Amino acid sequence: MAGVTPTRYRWGAIAWLLTLQFFVAETVAQLRTGGHSRAGDVISELGASGAPAALLMNASFVVQGVLIGAGAALLRPALAGRGGQLVPAFTTAAAVGVVLVGVFPLGSQEDLHQAGAGLHFVGGGLGLLALAYAVRPRSEALGTALALLGLLSTAMTLFFALGITSFLGEGGTERAAAYPIPVGLALAGAGLWSLSRRPEPAPGPSRRELRAQERTAAAERARERDAALEAAAGPTGAASPRPAAPAGEPDDDFDPEDPWATSRRRD
Repeated sequence: MAGVTPTRYRWGAIAWLLTLQFFVAETVAQLRTGGHSRAGDVISELGASGAPAALLMNASFVVQGVLIGAGAALLRPALAGRGGQLVPAFTTAAAVGVVLVGVFPLGSQEDLHQAGAGLHFVGGGLGLLALAYAVRPRSEALGTALALLGLLSTAMTLFFALGITSFLGEGGTERAAAYPIPVGLALAGAGLWSLSRRPEPAPGPSRRELRAQERTAAAERARERDAALEAAAGPTGAASPRPAAPAGEPDDDFDPEDPWATSRRRD
């Protein structure tokens, strides 16, 4: 993560933290729109043409897209691995999608509005999953939290698209798909900012280095085994036992002064 300066970390994290502005704008718009139900009504109705807080809600959508894209661009060098390579694509899709939702509100150009909403939900959910894999080597807790939020958003997006909304309601199911995105981005921004102040762990050995180490260890074990077998067989070149003296010949090893001494030659 050497390519990210402290200032870049700070502004990237702030951009993703500010995506929480969506909740403030939505609450204000809901209070100004009497009778809006979070369970029964979709979010886009707050920005529909003629809604009391349409300008506020649609501006929030556009700002949300800018914040998502800015954070992804600033923090991209801080994201490692294959997950880090996929984060920009998914978050860019989510950013473009939510901008389309704000630029083409409900009741204007339905096709572009629906396409933008789908792009935001799909890109946001998959972006959180990619973020989880990108940050997990440095923080297991943060990676797990992002993975759970990404799975929730992706699953609820699928349910919403298939019309499986009886349990939470149409608005509740849509919000279950939408809410994890800013929450997850805010967590990722704060987590990366915090991790930037810690020393980065040394990279582990590559696969090629691991294979070389395994080959070296195997060769060392083979050498030790051969040495043990040679030691068990005895020293090479040891003198063979002397043949027994022929019958009738005196034993050179016999000591007449010590008749009880054992002969050194075997008969």
